[in-house]
Parts: sequence; C-alpha cells; structure tokens
Amino acid sequence: MPETIRIKYFSDRIEHLTYIDGKSDWIDLRCAQEVSLKRDEWKLIPLGVAMELPEGYEAHIVPRSSTFKNFGIIQTNHMGVIDHSYCGDNDQWYFPALAVRDTVIHEGDRICQFRIMKNQPQIVFEECDHLSDIDRGGFGSTGTN
Repeated sequence: MPETIRIKYFSDRIEHLTYIDGKSDWIDLRCAQEVSLKRDEWKLIPLGVAMELPEGYEAHIVPRSSTFKNFGIIQTNHMGVIDHSYCGDNDQWYFPALAVRDTVIHEGDRICQFRIMKNQPQIVFEECDHLSDIDRGGFGSTGTN
C-alpha cells in the first residue's frame, strides 16, 4: 500500500508532482520563480512545495543529471536532507545553488529531484582490532592490477 504524503504548493504556476511507477524512484522538482544568478553568486532557489513526510522518513534532494550542463549551477551542500519535522506551512523546500557562470533559471524548469527514504535504523558500533573480510587493497584500489 503506498504512503500518503501531504503537500502544499506555493505556486499555482508550476506543474504538480507526480510519481511515475516503474520509471524511476526519483521525482523531479521545479524552480518556483525565475531566478537570475551571476557567476560565483549563491542563492536559495525556491522549489514551490512543502510536505508532511511520515514519521521515520526523510527526503533526499540532489541535482538532475542535466542541471549543471543546462544551468551552470551546483548544489552547495551536494545533497539536501529534509527530515519529517520540517513540515510547517512556511517550510518551503529550496535548492541551494552556486553559479559557475551567469545563468537564468525559469519558473517551471526542472532543476533537482528527490526521493523519500526510511531513516537509518538504530545501530551500535562494536570496536574491534581486526575485521573479518579480505583486505581489498585500500582506498581507490578497485579495478587496478
């Protein structure tokens, strides 16, 4: 049975979110108003939505694969995490962007994507002197001869 997510839109001019079963677990988010950035400028780009996520879940927001190519922006925190408590009427989602060139992002442009994830389960760290698996050779060693 699918989870129900309550959503508030801050703009009636952006396309409403849809989940396309079988295509991708990621859902596109759109710029909610036109944003101009100069090279090396940072802005929070409004995404036009707030949501009530179920307790025990969080949203992960990342750029779309074409975002840098199309707009010359990078997400400054590399991945946004929104927990279920960020769910008030004014808790709009944003994309923190740094421009590497002058750019304009138009209202309705798809700039990032998100998915809903269960929170990490409770874990306990057990200290040891040796791990039980075979050593792979250290950082960056996969695929080398």
